Amino acid sequence: MSVDDANGELVDEVDIDDRVLRVVPRSVMRRDRLRHRAVFVAVTDGEGRLLVHRRSDGKDVWPGWFDIAVGGVVASGESYESAATREVAEEVGVTDAECEVLDAGRARSYDDDQVSLLGRCFRVCHPGPFQFSDGEITEAWWSPMEDVEAMIRRESFLPDSLALLWPLLRPSD
Repeated sequence: MSVDDANGELVDEVDIDDRVLRVVPRSVMRRDRLRHRAVFVAVTDGEGRLLVHRRSDGKDVWPGWFDIAVGGVVASGESYESAATREVAEEVGVTDAECEVLDAGRARSYDDDQVSLLGRCFRVCHPGPFQFSDGEITEAWWSPMEDVEAMIRRESFLPDSLALLWPLLRPSD
């Protein structure tokens, strides 16, 4: 059983216009690749560095891959903003985070053979220290933004984070 499925969490299946169709267990959402809500939160230090991490091998999708965001699935009935704040607290132990909206409040879709979702993007500026107590992150480090681009070309990074969040963070050419 994955780390995520162990708690029996419920999620909203939504249509492309972000209207709730029904409430389902997270395991059903994953099994049937149902469209759901998700949040992506970039953690920066205010000095041009991004917190990059490797996901636990127990994750239910893309285990062990690298990511540029903390975040995840929005629980049934939860707002995107509340989910972003909750995920930052759960994944990196920052409970006083102010999540800055990066996407003008508009959820965008992402679909591939693993997931179907509507995602919202945020940023938190916090220098740490961080606590990775929920088991979702196995290692994390600060990386200058320009170095992240090269790492993305070399390693397996979560494609949904790259598609939705990275264009909002990426250093301009």
